[in-house]
Amino acid sequence: MKNTPDRGRPARFLDKVRRAPGRLAGASLGLLTLLAAPSMGQAQSGPQLPAPEAVQLDRLGYMKSYPPEAGERVDLSNSYKYPQMRWTVQHLRELAPTRNIRRGAAPASALPADPRPLGQLMFEDDKGRALSIDDWARSTYTDALVVLHKGRVVYERYDNQMKPSSPHLLFSVTKSFTGLLAAQLVHDGRIDPDAPVTKYVPELAGSAWGDMKVRHVLDMTGAVRFREDYNDPSSDVYRYGMASGLLPRPAGYQGPNNIDDFLKTLPKDDEHGEHFVYRTVHSEVLGWIVSRVTGRHWADLMSENFWQKMGMEEDAYVMVDSVGTPLQGAGLNATARDLARVGEMLRLGGTFNGQKILDKAVVDDIARGGDREKFKFGGLQAARPGYSYHDQWWVLHNADGAYEAAGIHGQFIHINPAAEMVVVKLSSHPVPGAAFTHATTLKAWAALAKAVRD
Repeated sequence: MKNTPDRGRPARFLDKVRRAPGRLAGASLGLLTLLAAPSMGQAQSGPQLPAPEAVQLDRLGYMKSYPPEAGERVDLSNSYKYPQMRWTVQHLRELAPTRNIRRGAAPASALPADPRPLGQLMFEDDKGRALSIDDWARSTYTDALVVLHKGRVVYERYDNQMKPSSPHLLFSVTKSFTGLLAAQLVHDGRIDPDAPVTKYVPELAGSAWGDMKVRHVLDMTGAVRFREDYNDPSSDVYRYGMASGLLPRPAGYQGPNNIDDFLKTLPKDDEHGEHFVYRTVHSEVLGWIVSRVTGRHWADLMSENFWQKMGMEEDAYVMVDSVGTPLQGAGLNATARDLARVGEMLRLGGTFNGQKILDKAVVDDIARGGDREKFKFGGLQAARPGYSYHDQWWVLHNADGAYEAAGIHGQFIHINPAAEMVVVKLSSHPVPGAAFTHATTLKAWAALAKAVRD
């Protein structure tokens, strides 16, 4: 019965998938923008978007005076409204508690330059309209775009006050870093993917994860009741936002005030392992497992295993909740060039800067992907046709063996092994969900891959 939609599929699950707005947003943080603009909640309905030039930070003038005047002020009350969000994604640590991810004292690893005029490269979007890479970047509210070919920077652009040294909020790209840590621990035998979650986190015994396996968490096939209805303030995604500190808590709020306490409140929904449903809370549980097994804070693991060993140019940082727990599904902030280094490390099979960062078997397993039939039930097949999800990574299953980390509002680390290409795109698009832009994004990836090969 598994993987066959016409034989015993729970009707209530299929109905929930059809109705769940979360299938478009792809991450819990989408609600924060939608609080300000509910009409943007359904990306496929064709929202009226502002002209990209009209919402450039130079024109908006946020936070320029001291103290900032009311009209230019960005604070927790409006930080995820649009267009204030365009400022927030480059300045999160000025508004929320964070923990540093130190790069160390070693020199930065080389990213040699080999510039090519890829901005002028023409391709057809999903509707057959011709546009250039520069047009695509501008129209999708790109803040930074870096393309590597064989480890060399062949194209790089920054907009909207972004600089090579500017960290950018990555939203759900964070999940893929949590997945890398966990996948390596699985390879090392320190995490058993077939073990119950409660072997590592017994505190979750009374929740949806009480009888769930670690593999279900890694691939988001665990059945947890977590409703992501951005138009309903009583839905679980709002409670997650308030518990983690992403949203202000209303007067009289008596719910959880940190992520881990919130996770304990979520019950089981359906059978585990039957289908993929994208839920940010799985990434938070996975991060809890990683920290429990290692006895280390997620930010320190990131520093020691990636940032210091890889010779990153800049420190990174992660948002934390009221008790210092990092948002391991949404809170990482880093620069485009350092993310390009991560993509190149993966393209090279886990080695970079003269060091082994991950075992090649870990990278190969991620690139192979997960169950494509289970993926179809998650409601994301229209935006990501043919994809699967494995170890918190999106796998395209195309001829080039491409896979990627992705986050709402247009964050990507895209790895194309056959083309020997890595693309990092950091954006602040008004619409959170991939469904609005991803068909053209796929065309852009393909055009860039063809161009670097030629």
